[in-house]
Amino acid sequence: MERIYGFQLMLVVCWGIFVGFTWCQDNADAVTAVYIVTLRQAPASHYYGDELRVNTEDFDHGASGGTTRLDTPRSISRRDGHNSSYIARVHDSLLRKVLRGESYLKLYSYHYLINGFAVLVSSQQAEKLSRRREVANVVLDYSVRTATTHTPQFLGLPQGAWAREGGYESAGDGIVIGFIDTGIDPTHPSFSDDLTKSPYPVPEHFSGICEVTKDFPSGSCNRKLIGARHFAASAITRGIFNASQDYASPFDGDGHGTHTASIAGGNHGIPVVVAGHHFGNASGMAPRSHIAVYKALYKSFGGFAADVVAAIDQAAQDGVDIISLSITPNRRPPGIATFFNPIDMALLSAVKAGIFVVQAAGNTGPSAKSMSSFSPWIFTVGAATHDRIYSNSIVLGNNLTISGVGLAPGTPMDTKYTLVSAIHALNDMAAVNDMYVGECQDASNLNQDLVRGNLLICSYSIRFVLGLSTIKQALLTATNLSAAGVVFYMDPFVIGFQLNPVPMTLPGIIIPSPDDSKIFLQYYNSSLERDGSTKKVVKFGAVASISGGLKANYSHSAPKIMYYSARGPDPEDSFLDDADILKPNLVAPGNFIWAAWSSLGTDSVEFMGEDFAMMSGTSMAAPHVAGLAALIKQKFPSFSPSAIGSALSTTASLYDKNGGPIMAQRAYTNPDVNQSPATPFDMGNGFVNSTASLDPGLIFDLSYDDYTSFLCGINGSAPVVLNYTGQSCGVSTISGIDLNLPSITIAKLNQSRVVQRTVTNIAENETYSIGWSAPYGVSLKVSPTRFSIAKGDRMVLTVSVNATMNSTVASYGRIGLFGHLGHVVNIPLSVIVKISYNTTNSQGAAD
Repeated sequence: MERIYGFQLMLVVCWGIFVGFTWCQDNADAVTAVYIVTLRQAPASHYYGDELRVNTEDFDHGASGGTTRLDTPRSISRRDGHNSSYIARVHDSLLRKVLRGESYLKLYSYHYLINGFAVLVSSQQAEKLSRRREVANVVLDYSVRTATTHTPQFLGLPQGAWAREGGYESAGDGIVIGFIDTGIDPTHPSFSDDLTKSPYPVPEHFSGICEVTKDFPSGSCNRKLIGARHFAASAITRGIFNASQDYASPFDGDGHGTHTASIAGGNHGIPVVVAGHHFGNASGMAPRSHIAVYKALYKSFGGFAADVVAAIDQAAQDGVDIISLSITPNRRPPGIATFFNPIDMALLSAVKAGIFVVQAAGNTGPSAKSMSSFSPWIFTVGAATHDRIYSNSIVLGNNLTISGVGLAPGTPMDTKYTLVSAIHALNDMAAVNDMYVGECQDASNLNQDLVRGNLLICSYSIRFVLGLSTIKQALLTATNLSAAGVVFYMDPFVIGFQLNPVPMTLPGIIIPSPDDSKIFLQYYNSSLERDGSTKKVVKFGAVASISGGLKANYSHSAPKIMYYSARGPDPEDSFLDDADILKPNLVAPGNFIWAAWSSLGTDSVEFMGEDFAMMSGTSMAAPHVAGLAALIKQKFPSFSPSAIGSALSTTASLYDKNGGPIMAQRAYTNPDVNQSPATPFDMGNGFVNSTASLDPGLIFDLSYDDYTSFLCGINGSAPVVLNYTGQSCGVSTISGIDLNLPSITIAKLNQSRVVQRTVTNIAENETYSIGWSAPYGVSLKVSPTRFSIAKGDRMVLTVSVNATMNSTVASYGRIGLFGHLGHVVNIPLSVIVKISYNTTNSQGAAD
C-alpha cells in the first residue's frame, strides 16, 4: 500500500491525518479516483462575507510539522474555526451515511468559497454520492500545469506609477498577494523584510499561518512573506508525490513559484548575478506588498484541481487581496463546464469576497481558440515581449557574421580561435557508435590535446529541449578540456525552436537557426584538411571570434505578442455559443524575464544553483499584472475586482515603442517573420500601462449578481447555478454581450444588436467626446457622442451594431472616450459571424 507521510492507507478505523484527510475502510477494496463533491448549501463566504471577520489570537511558533504565526497582532480575520469544523463534520456525516461500511478517503473539506469536499472513491461510490439530494455536483478531479530586472523601467514604474504614489518604498504597502504555485524559497533576498528602515507591519486583515517543517523551518516567514502552506492530498492519493524532490512543505523545489512571486512583489534593488555575471537589479511590480504562498503545484507532476481549490479556499479565508495563478488546466472542461468547473467557481466566490483574481492565459498559442478559461470574473493575461534583448554573434574567418544567443562573455577582441568539432576530436576510447557524442556531454570522449585553447563545436539537439543533455554539462566538458569557448549549432531536426538566452561561464554562442547552422558548418567543413588515404582530419583551418552577449540591447519594436501566448475567441464549439467575452483581457511582459529562483529549483537545469533565472511564458506575464493590481488596490481600497480590471483594461496601450501597431507572432517556426498586427483576440484591450491604470478616469463595474445573471443565461445552466451558488435563476438573465465589461464581443451578429455599457466617473468632473472605428462588415453608432459627467456619477452608453454583409471572418473595431482633462478610455469591439438582412443574397444565411 502507498504511504501518506508515514501513514499507511490500510486502516480499519477512521483517522484524521494532519493535512485534513479522513480515511475510512473496512476492507482492502481498491478505490479508484479523486472526485470533487459540492453540496447544495452555499459556502460560508456567501452567508457572511466580511461578517466572518473575527478576532483571533496569535499562535506560538510550532515544532516541525506544525504551524507558526508572526508575532504581530491581527485583530481582524476571515477565519472562523467553529464554522469550518462544523461544515467538515457535516461532510463527514454525509459520507458515513452514503458510504456506510465502505472504503473512502476524504482529502479536504471546502467551506469558505465552495461548500464541498474532495474524496477518493470508486466510480460506483461517486454515483451514489451524486444521487443524494444534498449533493450538487460530483466532478472527477483533473490535472493542471504551470503555464524582473528591466520590466519596471519598460512599464514606466520608477518615473510613473511609483513616483506618483510615493516611490518604490511604499508601492503596494498593506496589500497581500496570494500565489497558487510551486511554493517559495524563503531564504531569497527578494523576500526579506529587513531591507528597509521604515516599519513593515503585517496587514491586520490577514490571518494566514506559516507551516513549519524540516524544509521550511521556524522563522522562514517574516513581515514580507507573511503566509505559507502546501496542499498535496490529491497528488498523494495517486502515489505520485515524491517528498524528497517535491517537498512536503511550502518550499519551492521547482523554481516557478519563487520566480512568479518575486515578479509581482519581490523587493526592490536586488542584484541579479548569474554565472558570475551581473545583469542589473531586480524589483517586483509592488515591492512593498506582502506575499502569501499556497503551494499546490509540484515539479514532478504539476498539480490537481482538488489541491488547487483547497489552496484558493484557504487564501480567501486568510484574507489575501489578490490571487495570482500562473496555472492552466491540462485540458479544457467540455460544454458549460468551461465556466462551471470547481476552480473557476471557487474563484467566482473569491471575487464575491472582494479578491482580484489574475490567471495566466496559457502557452498554447498561436492558433485561434487556444484559450482554456473564459470566465469573465477572472482577469486573464497573455504574454508579450519587452524591449530588452540579449544577443551575441560569431565572426568567422571568411568575415561572415552569424547572430546567436548566449549570456556569455566574448573572446578577446581581434583574436580568432581555431574551431574544432567534438566529432573530430574523439579520443581512441570514445564510443564511436554514440550518435550523441557531438553534444559534448562527456569530456572523457574527447582528446584534450585537440580541444585545448580552441573553440569547441557542439551540436544542439532535441535532447537539450527534453533535458537529456544540457548546456551546463557541455560547458563543464569544455572547461575540463581547457577550451577557449563553445559554439553550439542547431541540429536540423530542431525546427524553428526559439531558444531562451542561457548563462555561460565561458565565451560561447548558440546558433538557433538551422539555416545559419548550415552556413556555419559549411564554412567549418570546407576549411578542414584530411589525409588522402585515411580521410582523417589533419588540420583544422576554420577560425572565429565570439562577441559577448552579456550586454543588453533595446528594441523599438516592443512589445509584440509572443507566439506561445494563448488566443481567443472562445473554443466552446463551432456554434460560438457563450463566446461573447473577450479573452485575454490584456497582455504584459512575459518573455525573457529575470526574476528570483529557488536555491534548490530544478525546473531549468541551466539555472540550477543560481539565485535568479530568465524564464518565458504567460506564467511570467500574470504576476506582472497581479503586482500592478496591488498598486491600484492600494490607491483605491474600495475598488471592486471588476473595477481594478477595468482600470487595467481601458488604459492599455495599442502601440509599440516606435508608435506603430503592436504586432503578434503567428507561427512557432520563425515567429518574427510570421507576424501581423495584433487583434483583440491576441492582446485583449492591449499592453498594460502601469501609470495610466492608476488614473483611469472612468470605470466599468460589475457585481457578483451580474456574473450569476450571466451564468443563468447559459442554456441549461439553472440547476448548476443553484447547486454551486445556492441562488435560483430568475426570469431576468443577461448574455456575455451585456455584461458591463470594458470590451464588446459579439460572436454571432444576426442583422443588428444594441449593446449598453455604464461608466462611472472616479475622477474630477470631465467632459468626454466619443469616437469609433467600425469592424469590417459592420456599421456602428454610439450615443451620446459627447457628455459631461460629475465625479461619482454614471453614464449609460448605447452602441448600435448592424451587419452590412455576410461573413464568418472575425473583424475588429474600437470605441474611444476622450476626456478634456486627458483621460482616454479604450473599448475594443470584436464581431465574428455577421448575418445581414438581404432577401436576394442572404436568405440562406439568415435562416
